[in-house]
Amino acid sequence: MRRDPASSLALPLWRSRLLIMLLLLGLAVLAGRAIYLQGLNKDFLQQQGQSRYSRIVELNAQRGKITDRYGEILAISAPVKSVWADPQKVNATPEQLQALAQLLEMDITDLRKRVLDQDKRFVYLRRQLSPEMASGVANLKIAGVYLKREFYRYYPTGDVAAHITGFADIDGKGQEGVELAWEDILTGEHGSRRVIKDRIGRVIESVEKIRSPKPGQNLMLSIDSKIQYLAHRELKRAVKANQAKAGSVIVLDVPTGEVLGLANYPSYNPNQRSTIRPGTTRNRALVDVFEPGSTLKPFAVAVAMEIGKINPNTLFHTSPGMLKIGNATIRDVRNKGTISVSQVIQESSNVGAAKIALMLPPKTLWEMLSRSGFGMPTGANFPGEENGRLRPYHKWRPIEQATMSYGHGISVNLMQLARAYTLFAAGGELKPVSLLKRDASPVGQQVISRETALAMSRMLETVVQPGGTGLQAKVNGYRVAGKTGTAHKPLEGGMKGYAKNRYISTFVGYAPVSNPRLVVAVMIDEPSAGQYYGGAVAAPLFSQVMSGALRQLRVPHDALGNIVTSPLPIKLENEG
Repeated sequence: MRRDPASSLALPLWRSRLLIMLLLLGLAVLAGRAIYLQGLNKDFLQQQGQSRYSRIVELNAQRGKITDRYGEILAISAPVKSVWADPQKVNATPEQLQALAQLLEMDITDLRKRVLDQDKRFVYLRRQLSPEMASGVANLKIAGVYLKREFYRYYPTGDVAAHITGFADIDGKGQEGVELAWEDILTGEHGSRRVIKDRIGRVIESVEKIRSPKPGQNLMLSIDSKIQYLAHRELKRAVKANQAKAGSVIVLDVPTGEVLGLANYPSYNPNQRSTIRPGTTRNRALVDVFEPGSTLKPFAVAVAMEIGKINPNTLFHTSPGMLKIGNATIRDVRNKGTISVSQVIQESSNVGAAKIALMLPPKTLWEMLSRSGFGMPTGANFPGEENGRLRPYHKWRPIEQATMSYGHGISVNLMQLARAYTLFAAGGELKPVSLLKRDASPVGQQVISRETALAMSRMLETVVQPGGTGLQAKVNGYRVAGKTGTAHKPLEGGMKGYAKNRYISTFVGYAPVSNPRLVVAVMIDEPSAGQYYGGAVAAPLFSQVMSGALRQLRVPHDALGNIVTSPLPIKLENEG
């Protein structure tokens, strides 16, 4: 065989060396580029990649629960899904949009307008979906349409405790009541996490949790749910039976100042916000003020006894049933003749109360009313609470000082009135009220002596006995003390004077007198079924609420029935 001449040719040495150098140079360039990309420029490249597939997702924090004093839930947040769209990423067929509109119960034209608005990057399509609806949206797999985790606020008691809890809006922000007052406590801190999404926006991987959500704190109220239900039920019945415009009732715990029940009617259901009528969300017991009428008489009497001007047996001449002060005349419904201070309270004499008030220096009466909490916050910390009006004493004319004694020329809210009566129930001590559960009884302010408070209790107890104006407030098995009140409503629109046939009927009392546990205050606005005196309209409601609440708390009886000790018949028409 002959050898191929080409195979015996030898390449020049320089060519092989050049080739090796070029190969080594190429490897060096590749290594340098790798070092640059994976080392020096790593952060930039990762950011660019993440900007295409990585997203920061907000993790909503769960709002704190609101419970009653025993842990019964009054407000709670449940996780739900909401559907939103990024119009710049939406890619859907007409059939998909039609199916989505039907699923969300939306008009197809409105849906198209939202998802095709190229000026926006985020638009809600529907909030807080049902589980079935959320599953249906996910199954449509529409690019640019996403589901977001949120929380729905639910109120198990509905309209029963609505004026206490208030409600939060769809974004979980408190709008009324406790939800608004303690917003900072109930609201948690939102968290966030980094995720990887695919081209149609679905989360395919959770990369890292940047910040964990911090749930809101739970809030335990002072409310007793059973007493709250009782107060709401009986108030509703009373307002309807008396064809009244509205009404309120408050139940206070005497030793602690805690609010065990607070009801207003008309009420509303915070779970059905679309049906809420204007004005029904107002907590009348705290934000509405009114002239308290004769329920204020005990305070003028108490301060007069405290400074030694009178005692329960001091006699006053009320004949002929009227008292002229300047050009004005104060009247009783009938001529009561000569009556004792105790009878001034029992029979609710305007003339007697006015004469007692005029014995006092204006400053002394003003200080008593002010120290009793009138014209000042109650301590409930409720949003929108009105302080009422207690005019400076140096501006009082004699007629104003006289009418102040029976609750005209002063405005209060029902919580102030209920709190003030704890003076007589708690031995002369005034305590701040609380809508939150307390672990111990707070130290209050001593306004009157214990002796004066006990003397007032004995007089207020006669109001609920025959001859008194509040006989219908009695509670079987318990000694009850309290006071009726009936007041004409002032004219509206800033006009002076009082409206005819428009009244506020009130009753405030406490029981059991031997060891007071509860104060119950009742206000009925504009009863129009024929009766309007506090003893006929408000006293029966007081009796029902007080009776049920004492049984619920298992408070021992302090009377074997209600023993009648006075031969005088009840005189509802005597009430001032």
